[in-house]
Amino acid sequence: MTTAQASLQDVTLTIDALGSAQAWRSAVIKAQVNGRLLDVPVKEGADVPAGAVLARIDPAPYRAALAQAEGALARDEALLQDAKLNLARDQKLEGQGWIARQAADTQAAQVKQYEGVVAMDRASVQTAQINLGYCNIKAPYAGRIGVRQVDPGNLVSATDATGLLTINEITPIAVTFTVPQGEFSRLAEASNGFKAPLAVQALSQETGASLGIGALSVADNHVDPASGTVALKAKFSNGDRSFWPGQFVNVRLKVQSLPNALVVPLAAVNQGPKGPFAYVVGADHHVAARPIVVAARQDASAVIASGLKPGEVVVTDGQMVLKPGMA
Repeated sequence: MTTAQASLQDVTLTIDALGSAQAWRSAVIKAQVNGRLLDVPVKEGADVPAGAVLARIDPAPYRAALAQAEGALARDEALLQDAKLNLARDQKLEGQGWIARQAADTQAAQVKQYEGVVAMDRASVQTAQINLGYCNIKAPYAGRIGVRQVDPGNLVSATDATGLLTINEITPIAVTFTVPQGEFSRLAEASNGFKAPLAVQALSQETGASLGIGALSVADNHVDPASGTVALKAKFSNGDRSFWPGQFVNVRLKVQSLPNALVVPLAAVNQGPKGPFAYVVGADHHVAARPIVVAARQDASAVIASGLKPGEVVVTDGQMVLKPGMA
């Protein structure tokens, strides 16, 4: 039979969970136009800045389409200008009574028609410019390049499902995990409805060493009815690349700090028909069953709200054979 003494300690209440690192942002780089892949100027596994050229598609057909659209625009703008000059002359002659009003109205309709054609030509030029720009595929943000899926020389299409390569933003990086809905309520209360940041520590599953301290950034908007859990996401700077997407880590989320709290080993807490109680050893070495109120449990310790005093001795092992008043 073993005993322990109730003592005052500073206690940090935490929630532990299993987490998984994932890219803060991830994109599958796909072609938006069809054509021959000329070049992939980035190396697999390399870090690239935002705006870096990731792939080049043969621009020749799209340059030709742009030139054709610009030519059509120039032609129709000239026709529109001629139609406007004719309209001005017809309106002058119609005012002098030299031509019928119908002729001037017909010329005015001709001007409207060419204005519509020119508007369509300008849209065609913009479309051709956009398609030509798609021939140079650029990084949407800074990140790390994955394994290339298509080699230069292949024909690529906007309908390809696999894409050319992927880019992952890993500085910062995200760690996702779930907590039971009961713990979620504690987190919401501790963070004032997730308005205040909560510190999140990630630990290596292999060694238990700390991989970094982050902050809780996202709480999902529903409880999963299948598991009764809520998904959370924490943000880590990951400047030293301690995390890698897909890596499993242990997550410790700080909920509350209790200074000078009364603590006993969790093994001293027994559950009876009237609630929790502890066997307290008196000065005469006899035990008494005393009701207690447990404020919180953390690891192998229990924080006692009432029922015990600092320095009192409680039984932590062998309670099954005890009865009140036994020596």
